[in-house]
Amino acid sequence: MDDADKVFKALGDPTRRMLLDLLCEKNGQTLSQLCESLDMARQSATQHLGILEDANLVSTVRRGREKLHFINPVPLHEVYERWVRKFEQQRLSLLHDLKTELEGE
Repeated sequence: MDDADKVFKALGDPTRRMLLDLLCEKNGQTLSQLCESLDMARQSATQHLGILEDANLVSTVRRGREKLHFINPVPLHEVYERWVRKFEQQRLSLLHDLKTELEGE
């Protein structure tokens, strides 16, 4: 499985997207902090975080006995550049052409 496949697999689950949202709101949370917002056992949350780490969407840093989780936006940006941006440019170009036509320029 290549890197993009891992990112799409990770993003395909609502719980993992919620974990990314939680880290986006407050980066550097422990598993306990993340579990406060989830309705699941720590073991399940750990499995989801493992998939996010495998996709390089989350990295961890040890601070004493705590393990802090941080969002890594680089793979998301790569997906945006590869899969979203080219479609966005076409849409914006069409909107520009429509504006020009409607305004009679």
